[in-house]
Amino acid sequence: MAEVANLGLVRPPLVYLGSIGLGVAIHLFWPVQWLPAPVSLPLGVMLALPAVALFISSVRTLRKAGTPVPGNQPTTAIVRAGPYRFSRNPIYLAFTLFHLGVAAWLNSLGVLLTLFPALALMALVVIPREERYLEARFPSDYLQYKREVARWL
Repeated sequence: MAEVANLGLVRPPLVYLGSIGLGVAIHLFWPVQWLPAPVSLPLGVMLALPAVALFISSVRTLRKAGTPVPGNQPTTAIVRAGPYRFSRNPIYLAFTLFHLGVAAWLNSLGVLLTLFPALALMALVVIPREERYLEARFPSDYLQYKREVARWL
């Protein structure tokens, strides 16, 4: 069994920040909009602010439970409080909503399109690896939690 869920090869914050950065670079060379201009800023704010709130709430919940936030440190508990009652991955949900918010705020099709490879990397590589780690570390607790709580929502 691995000692940690994420050995640092694919760090989720870097996946999303790198994806947003790539999207912004694409937007500089290909400034295609995907929303009507009057909608983009309000929609971006309506997505980004709740994403930040969800991220803060998720991190606080993990810290209160005494388990580390970074995946490169050993998990000490299965957390079922706060946003973890509704989503097994509320931090990744927050990152996704934030990415969507930035795409809307900048009204950039390039930023929007870079979300899809990030989601694929998370869904096909990062989350399955973390789930295998948690199943091995907390066999009965995590399997029950997995049955009761959706991955995203």
